[in-house]
Amino acid sequence: MMAILALSFLVFRAIGDRMQRLTIDPTFDRFDELQLQSLREEFESGGVKGLSQYEDQLNHIFKGSHYLVDANGIDLITGTNRANMLPQQPATKSRLRINGNWLITHRSSDGKYWFVAEGPLHRLHIWTFLPYYFLVIGATAAVFWLAAVGVIMPIRRIASSIAAFGQGNLGVRVMTSRPDEIGQLGRSFNEMAERLERLIVSERRLLGDISHELRSPLARLKFAVKLARTSADSKAAIDRIEKDVDRIASLVSDIVEITFVEGDPALRGAETVRIAAVVDEVVRDCQVEADARGCRITHVCTCDGDVLGSRELLRRAVENVLRNAIRYSPEGSPVEVSVAEDEHSAIIVIRDHGPGVPLVTLGRIFDPFFRVEEARNTNGGGSGLGLSIAKRAVQAHHGSIEAVNAEPGLRVNLSIPLVSVPIADQDSVRV
Repeated sequence: MMAILALSFLVFRAIGDRMQRLTIDPTFDRFDELQLQSLREEFESGGVKGLSQYEDQLNHIFKGSHYLVDANGIDLITGTNRANMLPQQPATKSRLRINGNWLITHRSSDGKYWFVAEGPLHRLHIWTFLPYYFLVIGATAAVFWLAAVGVIMPIRRIASSIAAFGQGNLGVRVMTSRPDEIGQLGRSFNEMAERLERLIVSERRLLGDISHELRSPLARLKFAVKLARTSADSKAAIDRIEKDVDRIASLVSDIVEITFVEGDPALRGAETVRIAAVVDEVVRDCQVEADARGCRITHVCTCDGDVLGSRELLRRAVENVLRNAIRYSPEGSPVEVSVAEDEHSAIIVIRDHGPGVPLVTLGRIFDPFFRVEEARNTNGGGSGLGLSIAKRAVQAHHGSIEAVNAEPGLRVNLSIPLVSVPIADQDSVRV
């Protein structure tokens, strides 16, 4: 505050000096010229007596002493030499403060006369400017208060929220509706906090699910190893070990895949991808698996649009959904794959003719490790990560995925924005 007061004083001083130089001094110079002309007229018309009377009037009205002197500085009334009061050549006027007195001089235009005035300088008491000091202090305090309320306190609240979030309170948010940069900072923090909370909660849940999923095959593997050491039929025990190893390898592979999807939400290195070509490739790759299951894939494509993203992620999303449909399709039934487009998005629909999903669990089939039948073994189902990987891959492309019972079977709809449709800022993507 002291610095602001000092700066205010310097500014006021500079403003006062400028006003003195440009406005006040020229006004007084014209007034001095008028006094000089009046004194000269009184002297030339009334002589010394008239000049003396006029000077007495000036002394009474303005206080101090007023003189009319000739070009050499001689007082025209008393004859006193006042040359020491005149300024040095070539100056024609002056306005000085000397030893507690003010001294004013002004020369006539023809150089014959000088107007001289002097008197004691009345010092202004400090109480004269005290109201202005209080005004400056009050204005400064108001500015500080506005800064504290409008800037400092909101920033402190944001900093406090960030500190609380860093200490583990993942649910903390900044409550703000401001449209300015501070409000944008708060909203950016909220978006970041929401994203990190989802990622951290998802990571914790994923870690718990992984521990649960690995516990059973590892226990069976340990039992199978003991059995292989003691059983006469070591081949059966080794086959059991191989199955459990395959299951663990498949689980680890799926975990690596979902980690890859979650680790690249901004689609770094995104490219323009022809979605129909991706689906065609996936259908060809899955045809062998469909033939082995005794079902067939029907494929209809009416889409020629492009999407912006990762070709590999898109392939994984479609492949996981299609393999899931093949896995639960009855023998001899078709798996229908169609690719179309609307005004904004490419629409991929994959339908099987299997048993479908109970309504109570339909909304959970995209959760990691969720399986409709918890008791499925390696032969009956996968790790439960396939559809979760598909969901994350689609969301990374700013799309959506949903599953509905088709009666019979399950229909999964994937919607991905076409490249001509602007997508949200990649920094705010949530997966």
